[in-house]
Amino acid sequence: MPVLLLILACALWGVSFPVIKALDLEQSARVGDFSKPFLAAWLQMARFGLAAAIMAPFMVRMRPTRGELAQAAWLALWGGLGMALQAWGLGKTEASTSAFLTQAYCVILPLVECMRRRRAPGARTLMATLLVIVGGAILSGVTPTSLKIGPGELATLIAAFIFTFQILTLENSKYENNRGLVVTFAMCAFIALIFLPLSWAMAPEPSALVRAGASWPAFLLILSLSLLCSVGAYGLMNSWQPRVSATEAGLIYTIEPVFTACFVMFLPVMLGRLVGQAYPNESLTISLITGGSLILAANVLMQWKRPPHPPAIAPAP
Repeated sequence: MPVLLLILACALWGVSFPVIKALDLEQSARVGDFSKPFLAAWLQMARFGLAAAIMAPFMVRMRPTRGELAQAAWLALWGGLGMALQAWGLGKTEASTSAFLTQAYCVILPLVECMRRRRAPGARTLMATLLVIVGGAILSGVTPTSLKIGPGELATLIAAFIFTFQILTLENSKYENNRGLVVTFAMCAFIALIFLPLSWAMAPEPSALVRAGASWPAFLLILSLSLLCSVGAYGLMNSWQPRVSATEAGLIYTIEPVFTACFVMFLPVMLGRLVGQAYPNESLTISLITGGSLILAANVLMQWKRPPHPPAIAPAP
């Protein structure tokens, strides 16, 4: 059950890429004089602030404990900093390269686990990691000759390293009694608070904080990000990832670009009509089939006749 729910979280996250692209098209046409860094910071503030507002009525009788607030603060710090670096790096490198390098955490996590346990990774983990690296490269269209490490690529690698700590924070045994939805609410609130002053500082004028989302298409896109990706995906991640090991979770999360590749075959045209901009669908390619199959094979390998292993948090009896 935890694995299936984490796969569902990946599917919800996969929706975010075409939605954010559609929002960028809408905002570029409507407020094209606003800088991309400002819009990136504003989006984090808006989507996570709205997510916290959506969850707030359900939290009236579920006040966060000190441990839940502490975990949420760390998740917000790692997640917020990672997303900011990823967004900045995306402006200086190709999207395909960014998608590939972001998966670096699936390599970092086994290394961290080895150092913690002072034990070499098993053959299954090594094989699954190799399949993910090759599959991700094929899916993203990255080759050894096209991959260079410039400022954008370096920022993306640092973001992947930071996302590793976000995954490890959910494995920390001292948070084992925390409630996933309460942590998600507090995390969303903290991320919104982190990006509020950043958005204010980068805004060309105070009214830009309102103008950036002052249209029905923009509001609907941000609402979908808040419901599906912030409340839905992070709620599932924070609730169910502690039931599996961090290394296994990192490999499961690599399915996200496979879902994204599927969604962009039919969602862009629909979203383009919503925002009144040309946004063509992508087509099924050999790279998608091959790369996606290798990533799926890696996750099947990790689950196939797997012996019982200790999760981060044992399920309640």
